[in-house]
Amino acid sequence: MLKNIVPILEWLPGYKKAWIKGDIGAGLTVGIMLIPQGIAYAMIAGLPPIYGLYTAMIPQLVYAVFGTSRQLAVGPVAMDSLIVASGVGAIAAVGSEYFIFLAILLAFMMGVIQLLFGVFRLGFLVNFLSKPVISGFTSAAALIIGLNQLKYLFGVQMPRSNQLQLIIYEAFKQIQHINWPTFLIGAIGIILIIFLKKRFNKIPGSLVVVVLGILVVRLFHLEQYGVSIVGEIPQGLPSFKIPQFSWEIMEQLAPLGLTLALIGFMEAISVAKSIEAQHSDYKVDANKELIALGLGNIVGSFFQSYSSTGGFSRTAVNNSNGAKTPLAAIFSALVVAFTLLFLTPLFYYLPKAIIASIIMVAVFGLLDFKVPNQLWKYTKRDLIILNVTLIVTATIGIKEGIMTGVILSLVMLIYKTTKPHVAILGRVPGTKMYRNIDRFDDLEVRDDVLVIRFDAQLHFANSTYFKDTLISESINKGPNLRLVIINGKSLNSLDSSGIYVLKEVIDYFKSKNIKLYFCGLNGPVRDTLYKSEIISDIGQELCFLKTQDAIDAYEENKNSEEINVENFKYVKQTNS
Repeated sequence: MLKNIVPILEWLPGYKKAWIKGDIGAGLTVGIMLIPQGIAYAMIAGLPPIYGLYTAMIPQLVYAVFGTSRQLAVGPVAMDSLIVASGVGAIAAVGSEYFIFLAILLAFMMGVIQLLFGVFRLGFLVNFLSKPVISGFTSAAALIIGLNQLKYLFGVQMPRSNQLQLIIYEAFKQIQHINWPTFLIGAIGIILIIFLKKRFNKIPGSLVVVVLGILVVRLFHLEQYGVSIVGEIPQGLPSFKIPQFSWEIMEQLAPLGLTLALIGFMEAISVAKSIEAQHSDYKVDANKELIALGLGNIVGSFFQSYSSTGGFSRTAVNNSNGAKTPLAAIFSALVVAFTLLFLTPLFYYLPKAIIASIIMVAVFGLLDFKVPNQLWKYTKRDLIILNVTLIVTATIGIKEGIMTGVILSLVMLIYKTTKPHVAILGRVPGTKMYRNIDRFDDLEVRDDVLVIRFDAQLHFANSTYFKDTLISESINKGPNLRLVIINGKSLNSLDSSGIYVLKEVIDYFKSKNIKLYFCGLNGPVRDTLYKSEIISDIGQELCFLKTQDAIDAYEENKNSEEINVENFKYVKQTNS
């Protein structure tokens, strides 16, 4: 029982010595990655660099105890950092004490929401963030995050914005004021990171450019030539500090907290599931992941962390370097703790242009061209959702973009359920199989029989369409139609509206002297038919297992009727 609540008790008692090498190696590598990333992502969030390092340490220690993924690397990420900056920035001045207070309180709220979702098993809510919405939002966020770094890359003053058009406008205005030493440092940083990533992917490119950037600025005193540097980073571990709670402020932050909770979980679970597919010794549990991430954010907020979740690049590095258990995350946290205790003075001369280069390479890698290309080939409707989400996110705002994408997805879903696929079936010659006449050639189709399959649940949103389609197709068959067979193989449930429509359909075909048979009805549908007593209107003897059974029964009844008619004529003639 306790193992279900605290997953570390599952793997720790059976820990093998052979795993320690991989866990230490992966932990050290990811820990080293986290130093420049933590500083960079804190700056995206509009926070001093030290808060990125706090967030890189505390939440992943908590996740190591409660998480179900063995390789997921938890900490600050670019997308969540941007949401913090844009959302909190609308309430407080970026970088101010009040801004920092709100960002930490937001992490606490995000954690509480995730924890409650996990406890009440509401992980399915993330399904409302469809793939087109995620792709459009991610690409827009990547553009906004990346282009917001231009002020550090150019070495100019530009207001932070989450609207793409304003960022581009301001960038063009500042081109003539570029600080060329700053731009050169940033450009070389970008080129070097990309080169190392492609040719020597085992070498942490971000750490290399950080070291080189610090050395170049320190040796040539480039800060005197206008190159902006990070400056002093406080030394020491984060202290325990209870966030200040205010219902009025929390009410303001609630929509942002919910957005972060869902997006953070979506990021973490998608990464965790993709890595889980490569391993057979554990199972990722979505609701336990929500609890672990939630606790990480809650505990982290008491140690001055801002919002955190699982990072894709760090998790991939963790996995590729041989991490076998969450012990790797503990080693990563120890690397960050060592840096906080002893190494923060080394980052004094770190140029902000280098941080900008790390961020730009990382986030432009999130630009998603694959999904739009795929959607163009097979579903233009989802491509519209993707593009609308991207445009609204990039030009209006992040929350607005996500909400627009979710609402548009739901509208499209509702629209599709109101007009589901309907197939007219014909018999494959020489067999008892029936297939869609629009998909197969040379099928046998009778003038006196209509076989129709409704590929959806029958409910209030599509019941009218069901009725109208049946009547329309029966009229199209012409005056020879004598039998309609509803193939219920794909009709897996029906509600009260469906029941009433079935009554109307039965009455309609009775009035037209056309027989109505059913076949392939599954158990739940049959149960509903019996409970509603509509089975007496249909006729239990007119429900069949297979389409051919219905056809055979129709032929027998038709022959019987023809014989009765002949006998009736004979009797009449005799009496006359």
